[in-house]
Amino acid sequence: MKQPVVLLFFLCGFISNSQNLVLNPSFENFYDCPRDMSLFHRNVKDWTIPNNGTTDYFNSCSEKMGFQNFNGYQKARTGNGYAGIYAYFKKDYREYVQGTLKTTLERGKKYQVKFYISLAENSRYALKELGIMMTSEKFNASKSKTNINAKHFAKRIPNLTFRPTFSKEFYDNDKDWMEVSFLYTANGFENYFAIGNFNTNTDTKRSKARQTKYESFSYYYIDDVSIEPLEKEEENIKKETLKTLEEPIIKTNEIYTFKNVLFDFDKAELLAVSKEELNQLYKHLETNFTLKVEIYGHTDSIGLEARNQELSEQRAKAVLDYFIEKGLNATRIKSFGFGSTQPISDNDTEEGRQLNRRVAFKLIEIR
Repeated sequence: MKQPVVLLFFLCGFISNSQNLVLNPSFENFYDCPRDMSLFHRNVKDWTIPNNGTTDYFNSCSEKMGFQNFNGYQKARTGNGYAGIYAYFKKDYREYVQGTLKTTLERGKKYQVKFYISLAENSRYALKELGIMMTSEKFNASKSKTNINAKHFAKRIPNLTFRPTFSKEFYDNDKDWMEVSFLYTANGFENYFAIGNFNTNTDTKRSKARQTKYESFSYYYIDDVSIEPLEKEEENIKKETLKTLEEPIIKTNEIYTFKNVLFDFDKAELLAVSKEELNQLYKHLETNFTLKVEIYGHTDSIGLEARNQELSEQRAKAVLDYFIEKGLNATRIKSFGFGSTQPISDNDTEEGRQLNRRVAFKLIEIR
């Protein structure tokens, strides 16, 4: 049963920038004025829910589900509507909002993700982390109302990525709207996204916001959701100059980073999307018999050092094995793993870590 607490998720409304790719970003377009709780997925156009939770929709047109509601008081940041979700509740119960993009995101391109949240007044806890799950199709984990383990799904479902958002401070403001924003590098399949707390109760970092007569929960209001392409992409590269096979000439004794040689989390099996780029390099080697190639595997700094070293070696060897299977003489290729010892960006952000998780190569003239 829905408890007398309201958590609103993030929505984007009346954003003047035409670059916003989120449909109905501020939840202003709806079918019926909400007269009761749990009607978000029925009322709000272009939005759904990825599980069987009971996400709420608030609009000033409603007396019961307006700015004064069962979890407190909050005006919409823009317009008249916003969403509300339980981000933390007993037995890992969770609510999410699932939005639709106008167009598929472009692979390798960076996007600014932004939304606004406000902690409902009746919440006992404030949280430090929310997350976004990007998918190619609308996601529905099951009929369960419990937490979606997005990290688990991202490991085994190809067209799904999970991006957590971290804050140095807890999102504990129950008077004003707080901005949540981060950069996201697209994989090229993203058509939908879901926002919420994808952690279990045990893994959720929380602080007691206030004493309350209600049960232990965390409920957030959400408004003004936007995903916009960056006009200029600035990357903090420290060591390697990133280049791709699209360059007309591949010079010897220079390190190039593969653009699309990708792996599932903690895995070393090549994905299908990687083979097109590897085939380009193989053709180059096939027509240039005086060249040999060295493959270099790298990881970010997350995890144990020994595992990172092992994983970098395994991923580099996966590329080596692919070339040998294609027909390259084994004497013309070597592979090396460097773990996390040679970062080209910082490991404090997801964008930096993504740059550090790479496979590179160098062509060498046979003498």
